[in-house]
Amino acid sequence: MSVETVTILDGGMGRELLRIGAPFRQPEWSALALLESPGHVRQVHDAFVAAGADIITTNSYAVVPFHIGEERFAARGVELADLAGRLGREAVAAAGRPGVRLAGSLPPVFGSYRPDLFRPEEAARLFGPLVAGLAPHVDLWLAETQGSIPEARAARRAIGPEDTRPFWVSFTLDDSHPEDVEAGSRPAQVRSGETITEAAQAALELGASALLFNCSHAGVMEAAIREATAVFAELPAHARPAIGVYANAFAPHSHDHEPQANAELSDLRHDLDPPAYLAFARRWHDAGASIIGGCCGIGPDYIAALSSALRRPS
Repeated sequence: MSVETVTILDGGMGRELLRIGAPFRQPEWSALALLESPGHVRQVHDAFVAAGADIITTNSYAVVPFHIGEERFAARGVELADLAGRLGREAVAAAGRPGVRLAGSLPPVFGSYRPDLFRPEEAARLFGPLVAGLAPHVDLWLAETQGSIPEARAARRAIGPEDTRPFWVSFTLDDSHPEDVEAGSRPAQVRSGETITEAAQAALELGASALLFNCSHAGVMEAAIREATAVFAELPAHARPAIGVYANAFAPHSHDHEPQANAELSDLRHDLDPPAYLAFARRWHDAGASIIGGCCGIGPDYIAALSSALRRPS
């Protein structure tokens, strides 16, 4: 492995804000720091850059009515998205090394892990303020934690065809039975039930330059990477989207109770320390991933471990 083969993403903003003592509560989640203490957001960005992240992501994930309420979203949605973009851009400018880029986070606007709540007729109204506020600042777009292909299509439409910046799409995977997926007795799939092959084909249709999988148990990622790699292998090398992964550190939960991400403070795994996460990352890279980072519960120490190990020839 070498620095040219792996792009390092940042980790989870919300849990890091909580860890460093930023204002943090439900339902605002990571948006509360934008409202009350933007300096903490900048502090987290700076920590991930210092840890070696090549891509940092705007703290716009919770700038949606689900978290900040319809009234505040209508009045301040563009303003808060603009602030999230400016804080990220300032961190990139202060990085002290070339090549650090800012991804504009476009979240699942009706709530995480709930593709059943998606309302296509309302999507443009909710994505619009995010795109408007972030557009002056970001280097690429990241539609992340998408629970279904229709969600991802709506995000792409909101950006518009005139915007030529790279578009990355990241799906969250069904991790109700991670052991079965890891063992190969159950296929990896998007939380909607759509297949990885369908998600990969959708990424191609949307012109995505990268297909990622995020905010899911680390054990379900490798199977998804391998299936997506197989789909893209049929294309000329120059036409293949990059493949990326950023798993969360949530403790496994009963498949009878799948929490809505960011609707409650999920327990974190105690066995997934930086060396254990790095072991997963090595498997992801071997399976075809060239973009690797972390999601909820993955802090700067994890990103430092990835940056150090995946950039050094081995």
